[in-house]
Amino acid sequence: MNASTLWWGLLFGSIGLGFFVYGRKQRAIVPLVCGVALMVFPYVVSGTAWLLVIGVALMAIPYFVRI
Repeated sequence: MNASTLWWGLLFGSIGLGFFVYGRKQRAIVPLVCGVALMVFPYVVSGTAWLLVIGVALMAIPYFVRI
């Protein structure tokens, strides 16, 4: 684990918290689930490149999926 992995994990976790709060207040399931996933996945993924790819994909899902 290096410094860039920690910083990207912190950034995606913070964005995930925002998605989670928004999803809970608006009662929207997609941002809520993506927010939880954004907060949890940095603990599982160890590579910086995979961290970026998965994080950007999870942030894009609520934009494209409207339920």
